[in-house]
Amino acid sequence: MDYYSSHINRLIEQLSRLPGIGPKSAQRLAFHILNLPKEQVGQLTDSIQNARQNIRYCKVCCTLTDREICPICDNPSRDHQVIMVVENTRDLAAYEKTGKFNGVYHVLHGAISPMMGIGPDDIRIKELMTRLAGNVREVILATNSSLEGETTAVYLSKLIKPLQIKVSRIASGVPVGGDLEYIDEVTLLRALEGRVEL
Repeated sequence: MDYYSSHINRLIEQLSRLPGIGPKSAQRLAFHILNLPKEQVGQLTDSIQNARQNIRYCKVCCTLTDREICPICDNPSRDHQVIMVVENTRDLAAYEKTGKFNGVYHVLHGAISPMMGIGPDDIRIKELMTRLAGNVREVILATNSSLEGETTAVYLSKLIKPLQIKVSRIASGVPVGGDLEYIDEVTLLRALEGRVEL
């Protein structure tokens, strides 16, 4: 039996498709949105549509940006010879919050996961290998400490080592199974400083 109108049910259904949003959270969000002033709802929908239309991948590092080249890759004061490889843009943001990494990034947009049918061709490894043809001194593998993150790090290490480029992995301190985006800056900084060569 439907308790709400079809419009409310549709809104709840759409919100529940978002990651981490269950039916009860979707219902709370739906009623919150319905109680907002119309101009705020308009701003929310405009923000979503504008982000979806204007956000693209950086031509260099593959992070999400509204420019052709993101501000980090475009910054001449960054050390472009040191590339930190991360799984997603949220991980990049987590390391940027530490304020201690002065290199550049490469965003894979995923990790190798045979069980999920995600192979090396499904993430941005080709783009990384193209970048490594340039003047690169070190690649820091900062994938998550999950099975998929470790698999990806080992795979990348085997690809990069023959290129005579230093390959390092972020140190422990990042809990196994933990996502980088949820880890505090101090732990991330310790993991970066304690990285080991592979």
